[in-house]
Amino acid sequence: MRGKVAVVGAGLVKFGELFDKSFFDLIVEATNHCVENVDKGIDLEKEIEAAWLGTCDGAASCQRDVPSGAALISALPQLKDIPVSRNENACATGSDAFRNAAMSIAAGVYETVMVVGAEKMREKHPEGFLRFVAAREQVYNRGLIAASYFAMYANAHMHKYARNEEERRSQLSKIAVKNHHNGTFCPFSHFSFEITEEQASTAPMVSYPFRLFDCCPQTDGAAVVILTRAENALKYTDAPLYLLGTALSTDTYWLPNRRSLTSAHATVNAARAAYKMARIEAKDIDFAEVHDCFTFTELLDYEDLGFCNPGDGGKLIDEGEVELGGRIPVNTSGGLKAKGHPIGATGIGQICENWFQLRNEAGKRQVDGAEIGLQHNLGGPLAVACVNILTNKKP
Repeated sequence: MRGKVAVVGAGLVKFGELFDKSFFDLIVEATNHCVENVDKGIDLEKEIEAAWLGTCDGAASCQRDVPSGAALISALPQLKDIPVSRNENACATGSDAFRNAAMSIAAGVYETVMVVGAEKMREKHPEGFLRFVAAREQVYNRGLIAASYFAMYANAHMHKYARNEEERRSQLSKIAVKNHHNGTFCPFSHFSFEITEEQASTAPMVSYPFRLFDCCPQTDGAAVVILTRAENALKYTDAPLYLLGTALSTDTYWLPNRRSLTSAHATVNAARAAYKMARIEAKDIDFAEVHDCFTFTELLDYEDLGFCNPGDGGKLIDEGEVELGGRIPVNTSGGLKAKGHPIGATGIGQICENWFQLRNEAGKRQVDGAEIGLQHNLGGPLAVACVNILTNKKP
């Protein structure tokens, strides 16, 4: 897989509460932006051989009766007759769709393909959607919401590693402040306003220790990337990205059967496999777009992705290492926390941020000299993780 697949186009819409646009409108807009970013042009009808559509809980998301890949043709009729696979894998839906598309190229099945991620989160029925998620737990499912699942980990981790509650509260607030700050520089972010540490630390409680600004918003959005064989990349652009490594890992869904509540083993395993495929180590990553559905999730990601030792995630935010200009900037786009989390589009949107960063097109949020970027999603109650590693240097 290493170096066999190139990204030659990427585009997305501004994430947000997009009530004035349909699921299909979002796909068309993101696709147009993607095509505009293919420097030497592309004819979708003639050159795209297959496509993947990432969308989660699709029927509720886009008002169609049967969730299938055929929905993509409703938005992009120029792709009719090609195979379209619909991908759903919790919050890792988009990044897993990307992974599957990349494998099809590496296997020699296709030359050039498209990956689309789209979601209308603001038009789901939240009670029904969250009840469906929580009902998967065999026990203890009364009153569970997404924040509750992650709060269990946050409290276990705080009990084991933090010196006191005040220290951890400050660290979580600093992550929220950082990502809101980064979001002000990203034209695609749902939230484009600054917050203070005091605001984050005193906001209404959601599920202890998470307060309002510890939680990502419900967001609509779409993002698209175009992949091709590495040998074909220069046909489309003089500045392609190359896929170095990709991996997916899953853990048991039922929390009482977990080996640990202080590490997401799915992330640990996916990162280890992706690094091995890429032939690099965590220290070689220049920046990362990681899953921060809650501020604590980002702190845990620092550790599980190998950016620091277990228990040292708080130090990275305290010492500014994950800020713009730090040793390893994390969530330069604003992350899920500020950019938003339209499930099917989230992973593809993170890959789009890698596209901008590795092509030196990220403006005020640009990481100087970036050569290797990482994209990570953690789905379900920390049960599935996907990691993709990209570079602007041909392997």
